[in-house]
Amino acid sequence: MRSRRSEDVGSGEPGWCVGSGLGTTSGWGQRTEEGEPSLGECCSVSRLLAPVFGVSPRAGRRTCIPASARCCPAPFRGAVKGCAVASRAPLPLSAHSRGPPRPAGLQESRPLHVVLGNEACDLDSMVSALALAFYLAKTTEAEEVFVPVLNINRSELPLRGDNVFFLQKIHIPESLLIFRDEIDLHALHQAGQLTLILVDHHVLPKSDTALEEAVAEVLDHRPIEQKHCPPCHVSVELVGSCATLVTERILEGAPEILDRQIAALLHGTIILDCVNMDLKVGKATPKDNKYVEKLEALFPDLPKRNDIFDSLQKAKFDISGLTTEQMLRKDQKTISTHGTKVAISAIYMDLEAFLQRSGLTADLHAFCQAHNCDVLVTMTIFFNTQNEPVRQLAVFCPHAALRMTICGVLERSHSPSLKLTPAPSTHPHLQAYLQGNTQVSRKKLLPLLQEALSAYFDSMKIPSGQPETEGVSREQADKELDRAGNSLVPGLSQDEEEPPLPPTPMNSLVDECPLDQGLPKLSAEVIFEKCSQISLSQSTAASLSKK
Repeated sequence: MRSRRSEDVGSGEPGWCVGSGLGTTSGWGQRTEEGEPSLGECCSVSRLLAPVFGVSPRAGRRTCIPASARCCPAPFRGAVKGCAVASRAPLPLSAHSRGPPRPAGLQESRPLHVVLGNEACDLDSMVSALALAFYLAKTTEAEEVFVPVLNINRSELPLRGDNVFFLQKIHIPESLLIFRDEIDLHALHQAGQLTLILVDHHVLPKSDTALEEAVAEVLDHRPIEQKHCPPCHVSVELVGSCATLVTERILEGAPEILDRQIAALLHGTIILDCVNMDLKVGKATPKDNKYVEKLEALFPDLPKRNDIFDSLQKAKFDISGLTTEQMLRKDQKTISTHGTKVAISAIYMDLEAFLQRSGLTADLHAFCQAHNCDVLVTMTIFFNTQNEPVRQLAVFCPHAALRMTICGVLERSHSPSLKLTPAPSTHPHLQAYLQGNTQVSRKKLLPLLQEALSAYFDSMKIPSGQPETEGVSREQADKELDRAGNSLVPGLSQDEEEPPLPPTPMNSLVDECPLDQGLPKLSAEVIFEKCSQISLSQSTAASLSKK
């Protein structure tokens, strides 16, 4: 093990507080005078990414690249020695097909090795991809290029609060990362210049089926599915966090490359994924515990486990910095009937505060238009000052008949009974409610919304088979149904057309993976339900004891 230099360890004391910026002293790396970390000193991952993406570690900024290189796809641009990426935007597919000039730095015999995490891009997936790419780049003798790719669009990163928070703490600038919408893996594969290493998943979605033959290695921590697993070297072990397996690979293969920044990335991720190594939860395996302890022994100044876990948990569910559109998209489910689409979003804040957001009505209209939604149902979830769970509902729909039908079904429902009480709202086309029965989660709400859609269409039926709405002319009803029928592409489900973003689960499988079982899932809503059930049982026990 090589000695740890001061630039690896940093000079400040570890500090874990959600909302603290890069300008605070946190001990994760050195900074420049402006408060930004120095790419050449603060982080090994940054030192890996800088030459890949053409960023000068000393200057910490981008420089202009020759015009001949600007038309190259993102992976080719990064291979231009001494130059920087001029634009983060991907080249249109038509431009790829024209055959852009290839820089001399990327030869036919030297493919780009992409380390790809899963489509959820939770903290485990992101950190595993970064750390494994770092290890491979450091231990491969040949001048191969290893690029960690986050398997989401760049615009989706803010929805993953724990990822953003951790990147800031470890001093990895987001500008150095490359996202799925910034690299055309299919074009690289067709050119014979792609090698894929899958980490934290081993099943590619249907849209990436063509890339299976490019997969050279798999590192995952879930049970293997033989029917879907690529025919390559597969390393799978059932542990709580994939970052544990990456840590094992580094410590067994090249322990001398491990510094404090890499250790902090892996250490924090394992702790979050394994729920602070809590034996009662049971997610942490002996191997997870073993490597957390090894990292702590090698770097005694790593932040305390409780501090790491609490801060990452808070960051995961923190929505204070999100726009209304991002808040609605962060934890969204969708149902549809006869082309009418209903989006149901869970938001972890008080409904009154949500309804007071500036420009909310315009934002709701824009969200529905952008996502082809006819109805938007928002379920807010939070704990009051007495630490009691609270649920509230808001139904937004510009079409009065459809909105009234949905609200009527929800209000009259007895199985389950939501115990709704109308709440004040100044927004047009929006009905707000206080939900008295906090046991009715969004999962239980979905069948009621499906029932409401069926009731709406049943009420519009006339003998000719054409739907009609009471109080609305046949011409108006036809126009409305035409509009609703065009809100989705015929024959495509919502998942196929525009898959919803997952709520950044602690351990995720890619979409359509048949292995969605095993270790328990702990989303914010599941935690809320558990707390709500405990609160209810305690109240019942207290009332019985009084009797």
